[in-house]
Amino acid sequence: MPIFLLESSVEVLSKGKNELQLQDKRKEQMMVTIRQVSSKKDWNRFFSFPNELYRDNPYYVPTLIYDEKWNFNPKKNPAYEYVESVAFLALDGNEVVGRIAALINHKLNKLKSEKKIRFTRYDVIDDFSVSEALFSAVFEWGKQVDADTIIGPIGFSDLDKQGLLVEGFDQPGMFITLYNHPYYHDHLVRLGFEKEVDWVEFKVFVPEKPDERIERICDIAQKRHGYRLLEFKKKKEVIPYARQMFRMYNDSFAQLYGFCPLSDGQIDMAIKQFISLVSLEYVFIVVDKSDEVIGFGIMVPSLSQAVKKSNGRLLPLGLLRITRALKYHDILDMYLIAVKPEYLGRGVNAVILNEGIKRAIANGVKFAETGPELEDNDNVQTQWKAFTVEQHKRRRCYGKPL
Repeated sequence: MPIFLLESSVEVLSKGKNELQLQDKRKEQMMVTIRQVSSKKDWNRFFSFPNELYRDNPYYVPTLIYDEKWNFNPKKNPAYEYVESVAFLALDGNEVVGRIAALINHKLNKLKSEKKIRFTRYDVIDDFSVSEALFSAVFEWGKQVDADTIIGPIGFSDLDKQGLLVEGFDQPGMFITLYNHPYYHDHLVRLGFEKEVDWVEFKVFVPEKPDERIERICDIAQKRHGYRLLEFKKKKEVIPYARQMFRMYNDSFAQLYGFCPLSDGQIDMAIKQFISLVSLEYVFIVVDKSDEVIGFGIMVPSLSQAVKKSNGRLLPLGLLRITRALKYHDILDMYLIAVKPEYLGRGVNAVILNEGIKRAIANGVKFAETGPELEDNDNVQTQWKAFTVEQHKRRRCYGKPL
């Protein structure tokens, strides 16, 4: 079986369809096999490896393995209409010591006249030679698909987890974000990767009472422009508006780094995922006089501890823990907030924020935690100026020519 005998200086000995063979000139004792994932057994090991790697880490929050199996199934994930992917395991004997996946988004490459691949699901022990071997396999695959640049970690769409954590290692993770050890950054720098963009995250602390200025702007906007905040009693009532919401999301996020418009199939998939998790009191959809969606915000009670206790599995107790977390909570996760571009600065945000503050206060919420926001995205970050905030995490997307 092809192997990697690794350290820092390697030479290519042979190359097969599914495996690459490299041998270290220094002939270290550690022998690592890089194997393309194809069997059900290997996929299960691929999905479970980070949970094993971070088993004793108090800040790591697993991804639901059920979701990951769905994401990498071409028959279920609509992104495969225009995406190709590959995944690799690094094995020391029979022990998994690293994993990585790569994908090429043909739709986005054509849209932007680029030839990029992305890496994602990168997890590794603290041994640079393992990272070197994993990326050697990815680089070779990238050349096979005629790419000239690699970026990451970044996934199938903007709704996927993205960005390597570079600040905030002592902060509890979110259900919707990645966690990683500090040495990941060091490995990437040694491999020649450089910063592309950074995302920042904030704790937004809930005030003791509603903000009078936001209330005033909200009232003026509703009276002057006829904005209406929708209320829902059943989740199925959200679905017609949710389709509008995600189409508006495509327009609002179009110019952001790495964004690829969601297809109709991806929108339907996103609706199913969000509807299964949301609590209706934290779904804020604003419409105009014509009942068209012009802004929305989605917050979800933090699921971090529930998912962590179940180690990313829904059974036997995972679903029960998630259901309980949705009812009893004092932390909110901000999943998405967006306003139709032509309505920016016209009070739509105030309508969302005003109601969000009131409901958070009523439920005894301590703070809401934002998802990753591009560090130069002033349209989003100006929303938090009225609050006490703490910028507590930073994550990075890296790039490298192939």
